[in-house]
Amino acid sequence: MATVVSVCYLALFLAVGLAAARRALPQEGAPVLIPLGCGFGVSLLALVPAALAVVLGFDTAAVLLSAVLVAALGIWLVRTGPRGRLEPDPNGTAMWACLVPVCLLTLALLYTHVLHLVDGAYHTGQSCYGDMAMHLGFIKNIAVTGKFPPDYPLLGGGHRFGYPFLCETVSSVFVVLGAGLKTAYLLPMLPAFLSVYGMAWQLACRLLNSAGKACLAFWLFFMGSGLGFVYFLDSAADFAGIFTGFYTTPTNYTSRNILWVNPIVDLLIPQRATLFGWSVLFPALYLLWRFCMEETPQLWLPLAALVLPLPLMHTHSALALVLICLVCAVYTLLRRCRTREVLLPWVLLAAVCGVVWLAQTWSTVFAQSLDGQNMLRLHFNWINGSDDGTLKDNYFWFYIKNIGLVYLLLLPAFFHAAPKQRWFYGGGLAILALAEVVVFQPNPYDNNKLLFVWHLLGCILVANLLVDWFGRVRSLPWRALGLTCCCFVAMFGSVLTVGRELLSDYTQWSADDIALAGYVDENAEPDALFLTSDSHLCPVFSLAGRRILCGSGSFVYYHGMDYTAEYYAMQELYESPDEALLARWGIDYVLFDDTVYGRFPTANEPWYVARYPLWYKNGSCRVYRISR
Repeated sequence: MATVVSVCYLALFLAVGLAAARRALPQEGAPVLIPLGCGFGVSLLALVPAALAVVLGFDTAAVLLSAVLVAALGIWLVRTGPRGRLEPDPNGTAMWACLVPVCLLTLALLYTHVLHLVDGAYHTGQSCYGDMAMHLGFIKNIAVTGKFPPDYPLLGGGHRFGYPFLCETVSSVFVVLGAGLKTAYLLPMLPAFLSVYGMAWQLACRLLNSAGKACLAFWLFFMGSGLGFVYFLDSAADFAGIFTGFYTTPTNYTSRNILWVNPIVDLLIPQRATLFGWSVLFPALYLLWRFCMEETPQLWLPLAALVLPLPLMHTHSALALVLICLVCAVYTLLRRCRTREVLLPWVLLAAVCGVVWLAQTWSTVFAQSLDGQNMLRLHFNWINGSDDGTLKDNYFWFYIKNIGLVYLLLLPAFFHAAPKQRWFYGGGLAILALAEVVVFQPNPYDNNKLLFVWHLLGCILVANLLVDWFGRVRSLPWRALGLTCCCFVAMFGSVLTVGRELLSDYTQWSADDIALAGYVDENAEPDALFLTSDSHLCPVFSLAGRRILCGSGSFVYYHGMDYTAEYYAMQELYESPDEALLARWGIDYVLFDDTVYGRFPTANEPWYVARYPLWYKNGSCRVYRISR
């Protein structure tokens, strides 16, 4: 029953999103409105429950009241919006021909990667073995505690939740409604993927005014890759290693400085912030093109409404949009008459987004960027550059071997493009310039969340160039052969990477882990604090959503957290336990399992046995209750 309620809840938001899309673009057909409506629906799902939760808490009342408000908005949009049947779109067949294969691939990966039950244990694939454990815990914790804005649950001390948590609340609403964690995790991802894929295609089609060019741009972006496959051609064993190793693929081979990953399997599937950020950003870029370059000033309001939650969904996407908007604003000032009718929509867009975005980020993302560890700093040439300024590879060779054909053709594609296309791509160049000299988080690698937006716009220009070039070849067989060769060089690495991801299979949580999490979920207090190891797969956090004293450094360090105190407290409480220290940190439960002894071989479990009751036990773990 809870699943049915959750599906209906999501359907309501998507229906209202579709109504908003049709209100914004009444002349468009289903191929534009469906993915655009998904973008609006996801945005509403992130914004409305969170806004109410600030006052009511993240609980059933806020979730249900959100549905009422969104339903009222939908009724108003339908009553005041355009009526009649949608006009047929001649480009629809081409778009769906691109979307159907990648959607089927995505569904297959989600099925095998997200809490996939095999012989009583949860299995996953290569790309989700790490970050998914964090996302599941955030989702569950927000729903269980009901506190909003949430506290950071991976550290026992009071720490700001600087991570863009609205990419998690879009699933937390379904946990509040009673859905299982897997259902809640997956439900909002489905329309988000449709928005990303559909609006990337529609953006390319609108910029290039060609369905064929849009198809090529779509595949260059989502299945494009560099020259990394060459490193695996020395022997059959090297080639086979693609499908058996852990991150030894043609798009992620760090020993050879290959780091330009496939966006589907390495960004969208495992990284929820990127997925939900792009599900709003790509529709926003489509509306921005029409607002600015096609001179449709009334679109400022739908554009502003769409992107209201973006900074706390994916801060990098919000920054990318700001940079592209700045370039488009300069274009407007230089190329159009500076009348009130032209400038006022820009002022209104900037004012609305500026006020709402600042209110969201002032005490969360913005504050964390200023006082977090190793956050904002200068760093040249993305992941190719070291902190001392030296480069691992020649600057241009690094991007040639990582991005491949698209990078090689960017310059001729830029000069081949029309003036408006160049200006819009100028926003991408602004992103590239900033991401090449400034790092916005502890891990320089994460600047790729900015760089891939530049790359999308580059793929659009290169597709325009290739189709026009080969269109001049009179012989159809030679034309087809030339395009095929270009596509092979540009995409072969990603084909191999996707094949590896489909075959990958790892046990993420055992049956004992699942049983432990189930007991904790049913019996532990929502705000209980557990002492566990700092394993990134801790089931107490990931599956039950309870706070733990010290989470994995692979999470907390890259969120800019200073976790020194929690780490040493965890170590001392296992190796040299003390009642005063337990009380100082407010520990409610202590877990002993294989990960604890693997991390702390001298852990003193007998000390706890002598003083505290055994609260839970199964074949691989024991939990002692500290609080009375």
